[in-house]
Amino acid sequence: MAEAEALLADGQIEAGLVRGLFFGRYDQVSVVDYPGRETDPAVRDTADRLKTFCAEKIDPRRIDLEARIPDPVIKGLGELGVLGACLPLYAGGQGLSQTSYCRLIEILGAHCGSSALFVNAHHSIGPRAIVLFGTEDQQKHWLPKMATGEWISAFALTEPEAGSDAGNVQTTAIPTDDGRGYLLNGEKRWITNGGIAQALTVMARTPVAGQRDTKITAFLVTPDMPGFEVLEARMEKCGVRGTATSRLAFHDMFVPRENVLGELGKGLKVALTVLDYGRTTFGASCTGAAKTCLRLAAGHASSRVQFGQTLGSFELVKQKLADMAADTFAMEAATYQTAALIDSGTDDYMLETAILKVFSTERLWRIVNDTFQIYGGKAYFTDEPLERMMRDARINTIGEGANDVLRVFIALVGMRDVGLELKGVADALLSPVGNFGRLGGFAARHIGSLFSSPTVPVRHAELEGDAATLSRLIGRFGRNVERLLAKYREDVVDRQYQLGRVADAAIELYVSACVLNRLNRQPDGDNHAPIDQSRELRTGRCYLVSAARRIRAQLDALWDNDDQATTETADDLLERLEDTPETEA
Repeated sequence: MAEAEALLADGQIEAGLVRGLFFGRYDQVSVVDYPGRETDPAVRDTADRLKTFCAEKIDPRRIDLEARIPDPVIKGLGELGVLGACLPLYAGGQGLSQTSYCRLIEILGAHCGSSALFVNAHHSIGPRAIVLFGTEDQQKHWLPKMATGEWISAFALTEPEAGSDAGNVQTTAIPTDDGRGYLLNGEKRWITNGGIAQALTVMARTPVAGQRDTKITAFLVTPDMPGFEVLEARMEKCGVRGTATSRLAFHDMFVPRENVLGELGKGLKVALTVLDYGRTTFGASCTGAAKTCLRLAAGHASSRVQFGQTLGSFELVKQKLADMAADTFAMEAATYQTAALIDSGTDDYMLETAILKVFSTERLWRIVNDTFQIYGGKAYFTDEPLERMMRDARINTIGEGANDVLRVFIALVGMRDVGLELKGVADALLSPVGNFGRLGGFAARHIGSLFSSPTVPVRHAELEGDAATLSRLIGRFGRNVERLLAKYREDVVDRQYQLGRVADAAIELYVSACVLNRLNRQPDGDNHAPIDQSRELRTGRCYLVSAARRIRAQLDALWDNDDQATTETADDLLERLEDTPETEA
């Protein structure tokens, strides 16, 4: 797992909320206040103008049919300030928080998947890298034109041999003999905005002084550099067809040394850090699309009559609507809780953003599918938006980290510190003297959790039962993680069935904590207003109850499962295909 290795290589990071869950803890200090409604008049004004712009200027059906976002739309997004929303004021940006930016992306995601992805690819992982890692000169040169949309940016990481395996980049950057720069050679593919960008961040391997090894470095390049080639400007694809997804090549392309972004050999850290921001805005765009689906599904179920009743009268339809409403509520809660965590200034949110990405993209896929089912055959035709939304939603579970890869990442990174602590205890037990302090510290932190569950504080009496349930589940999760590590030890890295279950349980626990924190937030005005009869509480509890059931099922399956039968069946199929001529397959 190159992603986990790269981000853990710099040393142990102070534990956050999700890391604490793996120990069976609920670290209240890591839970930032859930953000309330936007109060900044400037942000509200931008959001209102963006809604109007979407309604009047962005035609998602036309964008899909013509497979391009019109130039006036891009120009308009730049004039609204959306393309430089989070960039510093000195660079011409609006200086918005991640939370406020997510509000804007949610609006775009509700209206047009292509436009939302275009903005996310340009802003979240393009100029953001320059803000975080660029020199003062780089920021002054590159950011102002990116903020207005005069320059569109792209982030060139993916290659034929490097997708989810980000550490397998093969593009090379060899220093020139005169020391003035580097010669880049290689190919990139599936690069959003790659064929229309005026500024690109490119990942390439550079030699390590005195070693035969190479490491990944980030470079800032422009398409007018000799040796830059667009092999395919707009690759035809299933969904988000308005975005320009490209194949690029570099042939001895000279890049000045002042265009190195960040430190030499630290490019993977650059890439994976900015992906955290992109994953958060994935949550926002998916939340927007989910709200659109929920509106469409509820409207159709209320008006469509079959067998003498509206569709909404049937329990199987009610079940879909309830699940959609609960999941949309949870997606929104997790998105803005994670954005608020980033805004709080902490440096540990990689697990939370990975969880948000997996959860929001998969729940949106199910929500689109259920909306499709409620609409029936009507959804299948192009005069309705659902077939386009279905195609647009499919890439989300693949882009910016395939979800199965992220599941392994979530489980391994989350279990790492638990495993290190258990190893330390084992070493202390085997040592004849001098380790009583280590054992005492472990006992103080963990022995109690073997027999109890953490406190999940709430300010509303109506939420005490939900908090108690979450508390018990967190305690049980931590105990199962320790039991799993005790059984498999280092071999746990290859137990992907188990890692998937651990990740899925962690995902539901984190999202449940976000939902509870949203319900528990201080109400406007009356701090003691009862919430037990509110629609929001019913919707949030619908998610909490179903999530608790799924968490219990995942933990039970750690010890009672069909893994052996699954492996044998898959191996039989793979062996049969190897022995079967292609003409008979």
